Amino acid sequence: MRAFYKTGLIVIALFAFLQASAQKVVGFKDEHIGYMGRIAYQADAAKVFWSGSYMLINFRGTEASVTLKDERGDNYFNIIIDGKVIVLHPDAQKRTYQLAKGLAKGPHTLMIFKRTEWADGTTLFYGFQFNDGAELLPLPPAKKRKIEFYGDSITSGYGVEDFDGGNNSYLPPYKNNYITYAALTARHFDAQYSCISKSGIGITVGYTDMTMPELYDRLDPNDPNSRWDFAKYAPDVVVVNLFQNDASMMRQADRPQFKARFGDQQPSQEFIIETYRKFIQSIRSKYPNAQIICALGDMDACKESLPWRGYVEKAVSRMKDNAITAHFFAYKNTPGHPSVEEQQAMADDLIKYITNTVKW
Repeated sequence: MRAFYKTGLIVIALFAFLQASAQKVVGFKDEHIGYMGRIAYQADAAKVFWSGSYMLINFRGTEASVTLKDERGDNYFNIIIDGKVIVLHPDAQKRTYQLAKGLAKGPHTLMIFKRTEWADGTTLFYGFQFNDGAELLPLPPAKKRKIEFYGDSITSGYGVEDFDGGNNSYLPPYKNNYITYAALTARHFDAQYSCISKSGIGITVGYTDMTMPELYDRLDPNDPNSRWDFAKYAPDVVVVNLFQNDASMMRQADRPQFKARFGDQQPSQEFIIETYRKFIQSIRSKYPNAQIICALGDMDACKESLPWRGYVEKAVSRMKDNAITAHFFAYKNTPGHPSVEEQQAMADDLIKYITNTVKW
């Protein structure tokens, strides 16, 4: 196994750990493994797509490994063992990676958290391996609070760890959903966390071929016929942070994505407002008891001089639902995507808003 350092974290990459000693093998269907996120299952593995999806297990032992196969070798995962984070970069071959060795005797918690986006590929999770004699422990009780986010690159964590001016933001190593405002907010409230996001996506148009109303109800984001069962996860709070890419595309009418949607004609304000309203209303139909926060920011779409705040406010007003509210982040006024510090500032802002407005 080869390890190197990236953004202050240990990254395990390329070479798998092949354990010669006896192992306790725990398959992906084992009841001691907890899953969070929209995860599909095939005969021999779980299929992990979305940013922020994770697998969790508690055990008593001294060694831990995981068996994975990535679609293209582009994905990165945070491995959190007893609160300490390392980064795992699995390749496109089925391999077993050692995550810990020489752990202190006693109980341990292990989480495998997807940093990168579904567009970076699907990862197959086959299960865990522990030292012979290790004991599997019960999962913790399910968290009482649940939160779900719908967003774009801001919510995904695009470029959040690109500390060199944004030139490498598109590369998978610099994405990290774990330190986005979304994940930080969920951890602050000790809430279950679901994240449905895609860099470049919009409500009416974006830098992708699909819009969020076309994507939001999929289990497998790559399969237009795949449908998520919304009864499996009923969040108390839903945060929708979209419109940044719509705002950008309205200034780039020569792009093929714009032309495919609108031709040479700018969409009307009424079309934009109503498309947004209908999407929020579709979320409401799935979650009749949730508090829905229609957020915007912290990139330039949330500038007060632009119309996008007004579009959100008008859509919210039309729904006449006291449990659907608008909330705007402060415009960050810096180049590129939100940095670590800017994501934290967004989290602080959202945490304060939820604390003051949501009873859960």
